[in-house]
Amino acid sequence: MPPRGQTRGTRGGGAGPPSRGAGPGRGASPARGGLPQAQAHRAPPAHVTTVGVRRPDYGSSGRPIDIQVNSFTAEIPDGTIYHYDVVVTADKVLPAAMNMRLIRALQDHVAPEIFADTRCVFDGRKNLYAPVELALGGDSREFDVTLPGAPASNDRPPKIYKIRLALVATINTEILHRFIQGQQSHDNTVSTALMALNVVIRMEPSQRFPVKGRSFFTSEGSKAIGAGLVLWRGYFQSIRPAVGRMLINVDISTGVMYQPGPLINLCLSFLGQNDPLILSRNLDDRRRVKLARFLAGIRVETRDASRNPGSGASRARVVRKLTQQGASDVTFVMREGRTMTVARYFQDTTGQPLQFPGLLCVEVGQGAIIPLELCNVLPGQLVRKEIPDEKKADLVAFATKAPKDRLASIGKGMEVLAYGQSEYVRKFGLRVNPTVVSTKARVLTAPTLKYGAGGKAASIQPRNGSWNMADKTFYRPATIAAWVLVVFDSRLRETLLQDVVKGFVDGCRSTGMTIVHPQPILHRINPQSSIPDQLLRAGGICATEKKVAPTLFVVILPEGGNDIYTIVKHWGDVTRGVATQCLKARNCTRANMQFWANVALKINVKLGGINVIPDPTQVTILSDPRNPTVVMGADVMHPGAGTNGRPSYAAVVSSVDSYAAKYVASQSVQASRQELISDLKRMCIQTLTKYMSYREAVEKVPLSLKAPKRLIFYRDGVSEGQFQQVLDLELPLIKAACQELKINPQITLVIVGKRHHVRLFPVNERDADRSGNCPAGTVVDRDIGHPTEFDFYLQSHGGLLGTSRPGHYSVLYDENKLTADTMQALSFALCHVYAGSTRSVSIPAPVYYADTVCARAKIHFDPTQAAGEFSESGVTDTSGNLTAYQDDFMPLHDNQKGRMFFS
Repeated sequence: MPPRGQTRGTRGGGAGPPSRGAGPGRGASPARGGLPQAQAHRAPPAHVTTVGVRRPDYGSSGRPIDIQVNSFTAEIPDGTIYHYDVVVTADKVLPAAMNMRLIRALQDHVAPEIFADTRCVFDGRKNLYAPVELALGGDSREFDVTLPGAPASNDRPPKIYKIRLALVATINTEILHRFIQGQQSHDNTVSTALMALNVVIRMEPSQRFPVKGRSFFTSEGSKAIGAGLVLWRGYFQSIRPAVGRMLINVDISTGVMYQPGPLINLCLSFLGQNDPLILSRNLDDRRRVKLARFLAGIRVETRDASRNPGSGASRARVVRKLTQQGASDVTFVMREGRTMTVARYFQDTTGQPLQFPGLLCVEVGQGAIIPLELCNVLPGQLVRKEIPDEKKADLVAFATKAPKDRLASIGKGMEVLAYGQSEYVRKFGLRVNPTVVSTKARVLTAPTLKYGAGGKAASIQPRNGSWNMADKTFYRPATIAAWVLVVFDSRLRETLLQDVVKGFVDGCRSTGMTIVHPQPILHRINPQSSIPDQLLRAGGICATEKKVAPTLFVVILPEGGNDIYTIVKHWGDVTRGVATQCLKARNCTRANMQFWANVALKINVKLGGINVIPDPTQVTILSDPRNPTVVMGADVMHPGAGTNGRPSYAAVVSSVDSYAAKYVASQSVQASRQELISDLKRMCIQTLTKYMSYREAVEKVPLSLKAPKRLIFYRDGVSEGQFQQVLDLELPLIKAACQELKINPQITLVIVGKRHHVRLFPVNERDADRSGNCPAGTVVDRDIGHPTEFDFYLQSHGGLLGTSRPGHYSVLYDENKLTADTMQALSFALCHVYAGSTRSVSIPAPVYYADTVCARAKIHFDPTQAAGEFSESGVTDTSGNLTAYQDDFMPLHDNQKGRMFFS
């Protein structure tokens, strides 16, 4: 068993004699950062427990290639890390940046003798780590700390904060050596040790740069994108355990900052205006409210009023509100009882009138009102709210870097990080090899895809994750009985619309679809009219003229038609239960045959068809008739950053056919920012019932084979720290659903991670695709994976722009006893059955669909009830009334429950 040693208090601690200091690390990694590739998988000893499934083996399928990974080997120090709990006594909870300043003042000014031989690291909240035991005169001690340079006056001395340090654990770093060698369970001690080392590498940059999570940002190469926003380059770093070694994952990131400088300029940039006079009481309420929300929380520098220029003390204050009137109209009562306007006060105090007395003011701090022109926005402030949709393209363009450029930037980041020069890193005995990690990957063979027998090419072998529909027909083409073409853009001429009709019909028929009535009912709608009534009227005309109800509404939207889109989808999916396909007007004006064939991809599955299946002879785990397999995907979407009171949305998507190509979905509304799916049992029952009904009614299998024997469940969006909760809370709900349906499939539960910073880079150009990325099908399960658990990285899609991100797969539960090769081949195959494209996607199709279903949650609320900007509900307060949101959430129409409406 691993050594346990001394643990104090309630926090977990590792073992080790406290007299051992954190000396130099042991055992450097190989020079190129790679381990011998011939190593065989060694199962960990029986006493070592894992959160997920133990790694059964390493994969061997595929063509080997050499790659580099944006990670660097770190030597773990030998010795003891001392873990202290920090309690800061203050009037309110202080931000992390303030806590960091206080701890720095404690080390440098208040008690330098205690910290003379060491440098402690602090996470900004409650945890402080030291490489030697601090001489506190006991296990705890309280200090009085003031900030150096804090403003003081005769009637108000500098504020004193009480800080209490208490030793709660000692951590012997031997446990980390044992853990990466597969000899130690991942317990609380290991987690605490990893947390400590992450704080160590983060401490130096956090004192020099703006920080968000594990990223820090520099102004070099920054770019203003308007709307009061500036993009900064950033670097991400994280210590991660791997097979036989510890790695530091380093990546580039992007920070969105508030535009520094005069606050007036920031406001004008946000509004897209040039004239400062717009910032007066004449600013309309809608824009003023939006501006006020944008400014809330920004730190500005103001200078205390004084008649001597430059003599007033400057101070940083936080913007709370925006006034509704200008400085010449806002009044306040002086101490002696006089009423005065803000403009007159500053003129009397400074001896100079305001340049813009009619402009609005901001309320800062405890209620002080300051004119806009006297405020300067401090640089390096991260925007923690969701940025406007129209600026997201700028963000993506700024963050996009080709693989070679990204790797070069990461190398530059290593120079900025300068681990060898960091006093904190040196004191803790951590050493970092500056050579990027190299390892072997494998490129899996893409699955053969089967199309319908009606085309010249009944099967296709994708090349680098891509293929096309030339000479192919859908595996199961659908029929369009009658259809309606709805046009919202009045500028589209009749001749163009006839081209649209012809292109649409030809595109659908080229894929094998049947269109009974090729000429649609053409119906123009004024966007200002009642759209649902007009859609219903168009459907009625179709039923009268064609003698059959329309099965499809093709809708051409004008530019900026997002609100119309929501109304159309609500009407089609929730109210009437009819398929709708929305198109942008500008795309229709330059459409070619390939465009219409791509539109047909979406329409075919919306009408019950199947586009393509993986060859049953190659993915036998899906097509084995004796062991029918259902594949499910689940995801949760949370409200945007800075949004309060909105719920989270969960989705479960399930295959219903024998080839995992056709899917159904179930949705739910749950508590805001809750990741675990509370209604998972009901959602699984609903989708599994659809699976068995389809098998019986459509595929005509014997009753004894309609129930699944295997259930593969892909779960998206869960962090590693929540793996145990998924096993404890979500897995029992899946099992309970099966039990209620009286079925007993063998369950495999896999977490698919997209929000990570691991990137793969081909060493040889001949192994790269046209974008410079590793080819589709690149899989890595050695060297950079978990020391003991079943995980792998799979880059399943071909590169387009920038550096591709592989999916990270962690198998948490597996009653099917799948091998690494089987799990990797299955996941890769499922990335090829996404119905909306002829490219493999970055994650398995059911997970991709679940993400889409979550994003479409807004269409389940009545769009006519939202006042002003769409609020996802008729609920007008922001108190987070979950019941009200759940009551307003309207279910999918019965007609749509068995269709892929989300494609």
